[in-house]
Amino acid sequence: MPSIYEDLPPLGLDEVSTYPLASRPSKVALEDFARPLKGNSSLKDFLASLPNILAVQSLRELSARMRHARESQKPIIWGIGGHVIKTGLAPVIIDLMKRGFVTAIAANGSVLIHDAEIAMVGSTSEDVDATLSEGVFGGADETGKLLNRGAQEGAKEGIGLGEATGRALLALDPKHAEFSLLCAAYKVRVPFTAHVTIGGDIGHFHPQADGAALGATAHTDFRLLAELVRRMNGGGVYLNIGSAVTLPEVFLKAVTLVRNLANPLTDITTANFDFIQSYRPLTNVVRRPTAGGAGRGYSITGHHELTIPLLAAALICNDHAD
Repeated sequence: MPSIYEDLPPLGLDEVSTYPLASRPSKVALEDFARPLKGNSSLKDFLASLPNILAVQSLRELSARMRHARESQKPIIWGIGGHVIKTGLAPVIIDLMKRGFVTAIAANGSVLIHDAEIAMVGSTSEDVDATLSEGVFGGADETGKLLNRGAQEGAKEGIGLGEATGRALLALDPKHAEFSLLCAAYKVRVPFTAHVTIGGDIGHFHPQADGAALGATAHTDFRLLAELVRRMNGGGVYLNIGSAVTLPEVFLKAVTLVRNLANPLTDITTANFDFIQSYRPLTNVVRRPTAGGAGRGYSITGHHELTIPLLAAALICNDHAD
């Protein structure tokens, strides 16, 4: 039975144009493929065996830009959230700090909490579900006293919250100081800025909490971060690792402050590392600051406990000065 669509014949294919497959530009070639490892392969062999595609390609490009920033004495700023500490990455970052791949740290409030607790007692990250119903979540006495003492002393002396907290923590001679980013940064004078949302951290409801001191020291740190961002011009790097809201917003405001004051800010590199790619990091870190030819942004998705050691390995294994 003929079709009921009498005046609608299917389009003919006889005149379709084709071309030889080998003549077509393609995005993936054999030289980009992964290579199997042997049992006695080194870490450098492993890195070289990875496929030069997507995230691996981004990781290689980013590590090359970080090495160039170090050679050019440009800032390499690590913006980190508390999850970075809770996944046990402080020793990796401290080692990279010693190698010159971390020249400043910008942290949200949770970093101060978890890093200080690790330094003081060697453990952190309480079970919120188990303690919230009893009203004792966030009630650790030593943590609250340390964080608020740092803010109050910092406000009196006109220094930032990160620096003041690092100094206060070191003054306690904590048992596990070698695992603390705050302690390590303070010892070698690597700038450590802290950016808090008042009411967002457990220390803010302790008896010693002083909103004015927190605000003053955090504002000092915002201005310190802005100066570091100003110095990124011409090859600096900013990494956002594990902060979905606070640090992307702070970084964007630092960028606009720098440009508002008629400072050039081009040829910069930004990257976001996280389990998922959220709106603010993608927009405020990766895309907007580098738009219009001002630089290059990267997005690397995955667990921090895997991606950050991979980044460290890429930096160290290809570091000709090491």
